[in-house]
Amino acid sequence: MKRYKTAVVLGLDTPSTRFLEEDLGELGLLLANLGIEVVGQVVQKRETPDPAFLVGKGKALEAGLFCKSTGADILVSDERLSPTQKANLQSQTGIEVWDRAFVIMKIFEARAYTAEAKLQVELARCKYEIPHLKGLGQQMSRAGGGIGTRGPGETEFERHRRKLERRVRDILSKLKVVRRRREYQRKRRHKAGLLTVSLAGYTNSGKSSLLRTWSSDGTLSVADQLFCTLDTFVRRVRLPGGTEILVSDTVGFIRKLPPDLVAAFRTTLEEITSSDLVLMVLDLSVPNIIDLFNVVQETLYDIGASALPRVIVLNKIDKVDNETVDSWKDRFEHMGEKVVCTSALNGQGLDVLGDIIEQCLTSRIYYGK
Repeated sequence: MKRYKTAVVLGLDTPSTRFLEEDLGELGLLLANLGIEVVGQVVQKRETPDPAFLVGKGKALEAGLFCKSTGADILVSDERLSPTQKANLQSQTGIEVWDRAFVIMKIFEARAYTAEAKLQVELARCKYEIPHLKGLGQQMSRAGGGIGTRGPGETEFERHRRKLERRVRDILSKLKVVRRRREYQRKRRHKAGLLTVSLAGYTNSGKSSLLRTWSSDGTLSVADQLFCTLDTFVRRVRLPGGTEILVSDTVGFIRKLPPDLVAAFRTTLEEITSSDLVLMVLDLSVPNIIDLFNVVQETLYDIGASALPRVIVLNKIDKVDNETVDSWKDRFEHMGEKVVCTSALNGQGLDVLGDIIEQCLTSRIYYGK
């Protein structure tokens, strides 16, 4: 498999675009997690995306020339590309074209270690690839024959599509078994009277580090990188009042998270939707906290968890000054949120968080859902 080292990123600035600079910067971070360096960017301002090329045909040609001048291996669009747009851009630029959704899936592939995570990533990849088959070139139009095909008139496109669709059905069947097992585990916890709290937040906000420190479990893997956690980890935590709860950590969120991945990770994300309380973890050291807060809110809404009681956890207070901590705490409290400030690195604020959780879970308002 070819190894890519450099890329040019492609952005579209429309009247509805809000955070183009941040989005392109984050796309650069995503690529860096794959060992790919961004050597330049091409941005076009226009009213609406071009249905054929995303950007205009002339800008696509310009992007191809820019890629050649910088020696870039690939052109990566921050916007999700339709099969037609991707095929046209590759034809016009003469180099391979990816989009943000594909980059995120590649990272998920690299981070998937358990059988369940690998199945979920493969499911998303298959669903992504099926509509893009027609853009793979002339080889997909050739008629073939032989064992496993439907005769000499069947094209490579049809054969490969059937193969992917068959694999999707097979994965869905296996994930159904996993889902039933998780449902059984949740019912057992409920019968045992164990309450579950879920950590939810933007990728790399410190959720896994928080759980590691809180549960005193040094076996939990943590790293300063995007999507370090793809599986669900559940650990027992004793609150200051003596109550034992289960705290679950699962996959982080990100802007423009591919719908195929959200759907594929449904089994994993159900740990959040079935919890008694959600801890929304936000990284205080980043400049665009409100933007990330909105992304997490929208994702919780998309997976059906927006109505659950929650506590805002402003994490990484060890990286900012006290004035910044107090300012953001006041701001979120004025929005009507329950807020706790913590440091996953040194455990600061975890006792306060435990007290707040105990109050929420024993309150008649929050308990007994």
